[in-house]
This record gives sequence, C-alpha cells and structure tokens, in this order.
Amino acid sequence: MGKFNKLQTLNYIKECKVVPVFYDPDPDVAIEVVSACHKGGIKILEFTNRGDFAWEVFKKLELFCRKNLPDMILGAGSISDSTMSDLYISMGANFIVGPLTNEEVARSCNRKKIPYMPGCLTPTEISNAESLGCDVVKVFPADSVGGPSFIKSILAPMPWSWIMPTGGVDLNPDDLKEWFDAGVFSVGMGSKLFSKEIMNNKDWAKLEAQCKKLSETIKRIS
Repeated sequence: MGKFNKLQTLNYIKECKVVPVFYDPDPDVAIEVVSACHKGGIKILEFTNRGDFAWEVFKKLELFCRKNLPDMILGAGSISDSTMSDLYISMGANFIVGPLTNEEVARSCNRKKIPYMPGCLTPTEISNAESLGCDVVKVFPADSVGGPSFIKSILAPMPWSWIMPTGGVDLNPDDLKEWFDAGVFSVGMGSKLFSKEIMNNKDWAKLEAQCKKLSETIKRIS
C-alpha cells in the first residue's frame, strides 16, 4: 500500500498543480530523475507502465523513495486494467493514472482509497468517470482536442469537474497560464519536462533547475 492517503495525495496535486510523467527502463536513471524533481521542489511523479518489467523499476524506485525521499509521492501511469492497478498498488503506488477509463480499475482503487485519474475525451466520458468515483480526470491527449479552450468549454456546464490535461502542455509561462486560466486542477507533463537533451546528457542539474523554475512559474500564474 502507498504511504499517503487519498486526501494527502489529492491535496498535494492541488497545491503543486503539476504531475511529471516519466518512464525509463533503467532504475538508476529513474532514481536520478525522481531525485532531481524532488530537489527542484516537485515531490510527485507518475511512473508510466510502458515497458517490459516496468513494475520492477517502479518497485526499486518506491523503495528508494521510502528510504531517502520519504515525502515523495509516486504513482503509476498507463494503467489500463485492474491486474496492473492491483500490482502497482501492492508495491506502494499512491495514485493510478490511465489513458482510458476502466470500471474495474476504478473499483480496485476505490476499495483501497487510491486516487484514480482515468483518461477522458468527452463530457460524457468525464461524467461517467466521475460517477465511478474518480475525483480527477485526465484529458488526454489534451492538445488534440482543442487545448485550454476545450477545458474552458467543459467547465462552463460542469464547474465541479477537476481536470488534469496531459499531452502538449508546455513549459512556456504563457502556455501554462492559458491552461490555468481555463480552470485546470493540475497539468501532467512528460517530454516537455524530460527533454531528449536532458535525458541523453543525463544532465540532472538542469532537470532540477527546470523543475524549480516550473514550480515557481506555476505558483506565480495559477
């Protein structure tokens, strides 16, 4: 089970307003990345289930955080079925994210009071996810459905919805401001934060600085 309860996780996401999205098959690289995020002031990470034995990397990462970064909140992403959600929850995942909405995953998470943020693309999908007990829904891919204007349009008749767009969210302050002005609960950010340049050069100092700048920008504009 995860170290943090549902309220702690959701409150931190609300406060931080960004969830980094990352995957690498090398546990040592994953540890460097999570450490850089933590040093940069972002104490949450969605590790995606995108490769063979990704769960083994996640397990090592969670054990590292429990020993060295006890306030780091790890979650699992790219989860499409309850078999995988149960596996990651058993290894300490504090939240589950998916590219789609799966009723069995929702039930699995609800039983153990783990936040489940499923992927949605339409008002009906968002409403259905909320009826399954999902507090936050992930709009993915957000840049392909109209970006901030889509979020604003959804929230006009559904102001209770908590939306986390992922896909196409940029580090640029003006771009970020558009998303937050539209009313997002938080944003998910992957390749824009973990750029090829940073990853290829293993420039963890630059990643730390980038995380710090991102955190400061979000606090200023949101």
